[in-house]
Amino acid sequence: MRAQPTPFEDKLWQQIRASRLGGLKFSRQIILGGFICDFVCRNLRLVIEIDGDTQERAHDAERDYALGRMGYQVLRFTNAEVGENLDGVLSTIVAAAKGRPSKAELLGGVTHPPAPSLGREGEQ
Repeated sequence: MRAQPTPFEDKLWQQIRASRLGGLKFSRQIILGGFICDFVCRNLRLVIEIDGDTQERAHDAERDYALGRMGYQVLRFTNAEVGENLDGVLSTIVAAAKGRPSKAELLGGVTHPPAPSLGREGEQ
């Protein structure tokens, strides 16, 4: 799939790759829980799926549920939405991202403290 994305996947990828969309880092064709996801922002646990005309809705619901249980939010867009309203799609992604906590926030804001400074012997 990576070598042959659909035209709609490629159109969206050109807008979100290399942190072009609000600094969000997306990867494409990522496997999560046995599912191949079109685009994933791992830091925010956000999945973007582009649905073709022959998409199986029942399978999508099962997949979205499984990904949701893993802490991911799934945004689904149709080929038509990407083709005809790319700005609207991008705005929806940005809005969803603003409402998602980052991995650091999920861990309670845990960051690594700076290494203690080592003074010369006898200094306190």
